[in-house]
Amino acid sequence: MSDFAVIWDWLAFAIRWTHVVTAICWIGSSFYFVALDLGLRKVPGLPPGAHGEEWQVHGGGFYHIQKYLVAPERMPEHLIWFKWESYMTWISGAALLMVTYWVGSELFLIDPAKMELAPWQAILISGGSLSIGWLIYTNLCKSRLGETPTLLMLILFALLVVMGWAYNQVFTGRAVMLHLGAFTATIMTANVFFIIMPNQRIVVADLKAGRPADPKYGKIAKLRSTHNNYLTLPVVFLMLSNHYPLAFATEYNWVIAGLIFLMGVTIRHFFNTMHAGGGMRWWTWAVTTILFIIVMWLSTAPMFRQTLEEAEARVLTPTQQAMVDVAGWEDAYNAVMGRCSMCHAREPSYEGIHTAPKGVLLETPDDITRAAREIYIQAGVTNAMPPANVSFMEPEERQAIVDWYRSLPKTFALN
Repeated sequence: MSDFAVIWDWLAFAIRWTHVVTAICWIGSSFYFVALDLGLRKVPGLPPGAHGEEWQVHGGGFYHIQKYLVAPERMPEHLIWFKWESYMTWISGAALLMVTYWVGSELFLIDPAKMELAPWQAILISGGSLSIGWLIYTNLCKSRLGETPTLLMLILFALLVVMGWAYNQVFTGRAVMLHLGAFTATIMTANVFFIIMPNQRIVVADLKAGRPADPKYGKIAKLRSTHNNYLTLPVVFLMLSNHYPLAFATEYNWVIAGLIFLMGVTIRHFFNTMHAGGGMRWWTWAVTTILFIIVMWLSTAPMFRQTLEEAEARVLTPTQQAMVDVAGWEDAYNAVMGRCSMCHAREPSYEGIHTAPKGVLLETPDDITRAAREIYIQAGVTNAMPPANVSFMEPEERQAIVDWYRSLPKTFALN
């Protein structure tokens, strides 16, 4: 239990596990209710106030579902609220952002080639941008633009593209995509917490008090729910993108993200139209395919990357210099350079590798000290890297990495 880096990695794993499970629950229920809403049928004999009904079969039983546009005449005794799926997805995602990107800011968040930031400055930008995004978005929805949903969606798309570009001026490629996903997910969860749930509570309170419910609250909630529906698939892509350098390790990552948002619209339009009985709009898949081809091209388009010479000339921070001065640095450095740098390079020399895996570069003291904890976990404590030990890293070399990392001052334990 004294090896805090290992404990911390397991903590991150547990939070990620929670995040994935809760996201599955939220996305699943969201897609289900959108499909249900669009598939409702108006038939004779519906109760007063009912908008439509649908019959479904699942798990060996039949379900008869009716929807009220405003509310039923009386409040049912047992009412299920769908909210914690959204809340826990955001809470676990925020925790994962803190554990991975805030604590590991020098590796995963800060890109000195773009902007020299202290960890606290980068963290302030990271957290502040999420709340600012929600404030801009919700005020747009509350303005007259709320009466023109299509125009509002176009402005929202422009906002997301601008935010992607802005993040790319400050953060690493991985952090750009992750933060744009968190920015969007914050809007989605805030829609549930600040708009959809309060509006539903107002309707419930009116019913309990015997007052007629105002349909405007349902209309407002419906607009925000529609936005969430079209934003879901791009958020999933952005959260997965940190595993694929072709998506994030390019200066065009913000353009790729913008195209992914458009793909989310075309894909959801196909399914929403189909569930509403409007037929199969196959043209949406043609548009999606074209957009995806453009994304693939952008991922390998010529880029203006920092050269190895420029990286080698970068001055180490005081923390990094202290890490280099620790006994065992030379042995650990030589092990990484001899067994890892052929793949984790600005121009990889290993056959079949065109981009550094996960965008992690290990060619200079600056690179290696920034990735110290990951190197320790992946190539020291475990044999995860190199994969299948293709570069024949010797046990003595792994031990050299372990010895160096464990010799670091405790204040560096999470670096």
